[in-house]
Amino acid sequence: MVNGSKSTLVPASTSVGPDSDSGSSDRSIAVDPVDAIGSRREARETALGILYAAEAQGRDLLEVLADRPVAPPGYAVEVVEGVAATLNQLDELIGRHAEGWRTDRMPIVDRALLRMATYELCHRTDVPTAAVLSEVVDMAGDYSTERSSRFVNGVVSAVAVETRPDARNEGSGETGSGG
Repeated sequence: MVNGSKSTLVPASTSVGPDSDSGSSDRSIAVDPVDAIGSRREARETALGILYAAEAQGRDLLEVLADRPVAPPGYAVEVVEGVAATLNQLDELIGRHAEGWRTDRMPIVDRALLRMATYELCHRTDVPTAAVLSEVVDMAGDYSTERSSRFVNGVVSAVAVETRPDARNEGSGETGSGG
């Protein structure tokens, strides 16, 4: 859960480990598919941290993005900029599927997760629907509550059915271990 600690939402944008090339400054090159998946997860977590910080501090998303001391991964920048550019469209779509909830009344973390996932479903057709659903539900479990995981899953699944008609054939609503 996030209780005032914004730093838990923003992991380091680069990591140095036994399998990493610490001398490389090019973060856009994926070494293998497993690294690419992990990198996308890290980028989503970084984007979540930026979205959360902007809301919690009452600041503009792009301002918070620009103020980062270390440039976030490219995918995180893409998601944050995309959410900022389409915020009203995203909130309208989320609002249609969040039965009984207005977006401005949702917990900040849940709203940020829903905006990110809805952006990906609408504008990142290269990202599989199942991956978006799996990641957003996992992140809701990591950064919000169990109840939030179910809520986020329901809303994002409904958005997926509307925005990606093929989602019904992909087994939408199932959030297995894909991602």
